[in-house]
Amino acid sequence: MGKTITIVLVSDNHGFRKPLEYIRMMHSDADYFFHCGDTELPPYELDGFAVVQGNNDYYSQYPLRKVLEIGTHRILLTHGHRDMIFGQYKMLAERAKAFDCDIVCFGHTHIFHDSEIDGIRILNPGSVWRNRDGTKPSYMVITLDGPDIHAERKELDLKSMK
Repeated sequence: MGKTITIVLVSDNHGFRKPLEYIRMMHSDADYFFHCGDTELPPYELDGFAVVQGNNDYYSQYPLRKVLEIGTHRILLTHGHRDMIFGQYKMLAERAKAFDCDIVCFGHTHIFHDSEIDGIRILNPGSVWRNRDGTKPSYMVITLDGPDIHAERKELDLKSMK
């Protein structure tokens, strides 16, 4: 097998910089950083992140979607607000298939999610600002080892970041 690849996946910080700074510091050895939108920050503050536009992002530099080829995988990065109706993850799987992707990473719901539908891995890191299901703010560390995909939820203690 080839090299193990580490991706740090975040979403929905809504202008709050501290979680992103903390995550970059904690995972400085990661291969990639992805942001699924609603950053509400200008691009220069997200240097090193692959970023897509969320419904609260007004910076036209961010695309609505990105397809990234990493290792043996094709990953669709999207916010999700134009690719699904809340909770309709099959719609995300269909969108990923349309782009010939086997993984789709999205945000928007502020709820951590990890499932597989029709051979497509569906991943949402939750929000690094506030999760809507009452859980602590979260992000995800994805490990790609050849065809294997491992996703791990990481929680943030925002009080310690002020």
